[in-house]
Amino acid sequence: MNTILLAFDSFKGSLTSREVADAFEEGVLSVLPDCAVKKVCLADGGEGTAEALVSTLGGKWIEVEVSDPLMRPIRTRYGVVDDGRTAIIEMASASGLTLLAEEERNPLKTSTYGTGQLIADALKRGCRKLLIGIGGSATNDAGTGMLSALGFRLFDAEGMSLAGCGESLERIATIDSSHILPELKTVDIRVACDVTNPFCGPQGAAYIFASQKGADRQMVEQLDRGMHHFAEVIREYNKVDVTNISGAGAAGGLGGAFSSLLGARLCRGVELVLDTLHFEELLAGCDLVVTGEGRIDRQTLMGKAPMGVLEAATRQDIPVIAIGGSIEQSPELEQSGFSSILSINEEGLPLHLTMRPDVARENVRRTGRKLFLSLSHTSLAKDSY
Repeated sequence: MNTILLAFDSFKGSLTSREVADAFEEGVLSVLPDCAVKKVCLADGGEGTAEALVSTLGGKWIEVEVSDPLMRPIRTRYGVVDDGRTAIIEMASASGLTLLAEEERNPLKTSTYGTGQLIADALKRGCRKLLIGIGGSATNDAGTGMLSALGFRLFDAEGMSLAGCGESLERIATIDSSHILPELKTVDIRVACDVTNPFCGPQGAAYIFASQKGADRQMVEQLDRGMHHFAEVIREYNKVDVTNISGAGAAGGLGGAFSSLLGARLCRGVELVLDTLHFEELLAGCDLVVTGEGRIDRQTLMGKAPMGVLEAATRQDIPVIAIGGSIEQSPELEQSGFSSILSINEEGLPLHLTMRPDVARENVRRTGRKLFLSLSHTSLAKDSY
């Protein structure tokens, strides 16, 4: 075993992806001190994506004051890599549901304006490529708040200017882009979008996601009417039918705004991350890949980071072992292609104890040691034939 690649997502609630990799490496080197270990921090496009990419690529953080979903000032940050040319933004840091108390949640009022402010700041600093995660939104404004922060103006039938929020959608009559930031014309925007929901309709943004953001039945119906109406306004504006774009319903229609009005590409989150990290190049020369996340179950096979790792490694005929805090027993996982799937936890250990960072760290280290003891004995046995 000459070279291994450690490519973990975070073990949410316990360890960051970097902490998992460091602990596993300790276990490996305690058995095979001469083993070459490569480490890469992963995420699947959701929470933690910016942290993983900035850490792995040696980027820096930019702190900025923006508006939260209810237009109150907050301090937040985004990452910059590639010598300042690429910005990594998580919309949830400005427009996320966790920024609101439960009683404040109301997708008729909430706005993605703060996300637009993050983008504007990155563009003004010279970033010409944007990687944006849009999970965890508090909004259903079809991206109109973001668009407003970028210089788009929205008017009703009487020519009155409208704020970008969910309750304005039914009233929008025209879109004016004559004052948009000029940098938008040359920027490359890629959006991590793991849902395929349409912009509007029974499977669209409002009906599927708005209730999680505080909407009652009446609000859901109003928001969906607004989404249908805004889709028509977009079609009249630039002949793009946003209702035909897979994933346009993501983040309350923010995915649709990115795609139809900013020319962004909607990507599977893990593919965006792996592509940014040049993961295929990192695999070169590796004998084994070890990946994992906090819980490995059937959801892992639906676009999570370990599955993206498996797909990439399989193309180069490199075996992949997965580890996790808890493992679901299922035929789908058994047939997924992982060489083996291992739990880091000893059977019978209480959940609250396994989630403690010190315990999780030691369990990861122990798993790495135990696994590579087994692999080294197997190699020795083969060499004796």
